Amino acid sequence: MCNFVFLILFMLEKKTIAYERAVLIGVITKDQDEAKSKEYLDELEFLTYTAGGEVVKRFTQKIDVPNPKTFIGTGKMDEVEQFVKSNDIGSVIFDDELSPSQQKNIERLLKCKIIDRTGLILDIFAQRAKTSYARTQVELAQYQYLLPRLTGLWTHLERQRGGIGMRGPGETEIETDRRIVRDKIALLRKKMVTIDKQMAVQRGNRGALIRVALVGYTNVGKSTLMNVISKSEVFAENKLFATLDTTVRKVVIGNLPFLLSDTVGFIRKLPTQLVDSFKSTLDEVREADLLLHVVDISHPNFEDHIASVNQILSEIKSGDKPTVMVFNKIDAYTHETIDSDDLVTEKTKAHYTLDDWKKTWMNSSAEDVLFISALNKENLDEFKRKVYTVVREIHVTRFPYNNFLYPDYEDLQ
Repeated sequence: MCNFVFLILFMLEKKTIAYERAVLIGVITKDQDEAKSKEYLDELEFLTYTAGGEVVKRFTQKIDVPNPKTFIGTGKMDEVEQFVKSNDIGSVIFDDELSPSQQKNIERLLKCKIIDRTGLILDIFAQRAKTSYARTQVELAQYQYLLPRLTGLWTHLERQRGGIGMRGPGETEIETDRRIVRDKIALLRKKMVTIDKQMAVQRGNRGALIRVALVGYTNVGKSTLMNVISKSEVFAENKLFATLDTTVRKVVIGNLPFLLSDTVGFIRKLPTQLVDSFKSTLDEVREADLLLHVVDISHPNFEDHIASVNQILSEIKSGDKPTVMVFNKIDAYTHETIDSDDLVTEKTKAHYTLDDWKKTWMNSSAEDVLFISALNKENLDEFKRKVYTVVREIHVTRFPYNNFLYPDYEDLQ
């Protein structure tokens, strides 16, 4: 019996994931108050966990302008240095993008891996890229990011260190690194041109079907919704950027067929390298006839997420497309309550019920707003009715000669 218990414990220990110990560093500025800084660090911690790290401590500093040499002040840097030395920290992760000189100076002081938000996101993308298409996009973004950061860090495209921030194309010696990396970037860009043409041909071969794209912040449940609606098995997980490759499925609601695509999730401070490299992926959004903007309403800052997604949509010239707002995860939504005899506490958004939210700015566009739970399949009939109605309107406008084929949704019942 004891041997059996020992065997079970041994097997459980072998399966235990060894997370890399990390600390996070953020700043409080005139443009980013303490609450916003905490929110960003919460997201950075989730990113770190997704990449395989364990956050041991956070450091924040109030500063008007980031230090051009070390991002944070010397006093705070000394505090971080002491903590790193005494707690076996493998990585120090900054919430903002560091300049190459800042990264080099900080690494010299702390003598451990220094990663910024952009590098962390690129590392997660390197883990998540499964297809040759996605790997090419990620590799191009990584090389573009690494090019100005090569000095003294790399040797002959061999991996010297593992863990967070070290996945990817490799490392080169200083006397040849820039030439090698620039040549590699040129080759990858040529490959991307070929991929872009292939993807354009694939999109062109899809015929006259209406195209619908799921867009939204990362980890809002797009893949779960895709699986429910299309009865497919798109990978879905409670981690950021669980889905990297664009998936397209033919969906039929009632008797009306259309194409539904699940795209990569957006995030605040999205690296420009990724926006450029994932041009073909974003073309699925650009060429869509209808956007389903999925929002995690259970997240306390979902309005900021909406603004971030809308900004990126505007940047890729897709902000004016027909859009239906789909507020997901209503099963996980919670709110603070106020006692009826409490005359002091002021009601804020933290106290809003779902009905309260429906009476806010959402009320002005109520016809294009849905509240669902993809996980528990709540309100999916309403979702199908709305999507059918909008897709039908687009189809009838485009092909008026066969509008008799698709009656109103109510007539299908």
